[in-house]
Amino acid sequence: MTNDNAAREAKLGGISAISAYVLWGVFPLYFKLVGDINVYTIIAHRVVWSALFVALFLLAVNRIKEILPVFSSKKSMGWLALSTLTITINWTIFVWAIDNNQVLAVSFGYFINPLVNVLLGMVLLGERQNKLQALAIGIALVAVAIQAFGLGGLPWISLALAFSFAFYGYFRKTVAVGAAPGLLIETMLLVPFAIGFLFWFGPLNPLPSNGGTLPLWALLMLCGPVTAVPLILFAIGARRLRLTTIGIFQYIAPSIQFVLAVWLLGEELSQTRLISFILIWVSLVVFTYDSISKNAQAKREKLA
Repeated sequence: MTNDNAAREAKLGGISAISAYVLWGVFPLYFKLVGDINVYTIIAHRVVWSALFVALFLLAVNRIKEILPVFSSKKSMGWLALSTLTITINWTIFVWAIDNNQVLAVSFGYFINPLVNVLLGMVLLGERQNKLQALAIGIALVAVAIQAFGLGGLPWISLALAFSFAFYGYFRKTVAVGAAPGLLIETMLLVPFAIGFLFWFGPLNPLPSNGGTLPLWALLMLCGPVTAVPLILFAIGARRLRLTTIGIFQYIAPSIQFVLAVWLLGEELSQTRLISFILIWVSLVVFTYDSISKNAQAKREKLA
């Protein structure tokens, strides 16, 4: 690959990854628009329309066959069943939190997610961490403890989002399937339950107070592209960028959510919460510095 081609690929990767994280960042605004609908009904619609949209996308790009080998592997399907469970938990808590004006808790959860990934690597994979990584995790634990004491209980929304998404990533790493084909299989596993729920309780349960069902149906159908497009953009970026770069970009989404919560949605940023956020930002600076340093050292060793 020539330098010009490499530069174009890197530019495409950067634009795609940033676009994905920006879209994930403004997710709360979309779910606010369908706030009159029951949370579980929203999740059911998200499953159905995501499955349809991803299937059409894979057919359009001639990649639908990628899901066939996965179905023939009991081990792969077992791992995908676990990833389906964790992403369902994540989606449900996310939508519930948005509906209950807890966008700050969502932001905090996705800020600590990278550190939870490191923690899972230590516990489940036996990975050894250096002093800076251990320091970053320690600062994050202090931040969580401050919220627990200051707010009168563990920040369970933040922890549940961080751990469910971390476990989702862990389970997905075990299956050799792309992001979009994997999402299609996961949603296919959920579609029978989603359709059964919508059939039993009604597709718009409860009905919106203003009775405007047609615009609401259009919004619910958007669940498909709203869910899948950022994932596809992220996959494009991840194939073209270094992991360190992706690691820095991932703070875009919770930063946007933080700004939306405080300055647009009017959520209260108490002193306790502010201190915990500051500590998390410090821990992420330490963590990011360590990642960049290790990447630079690996480059030097490769050139030596």
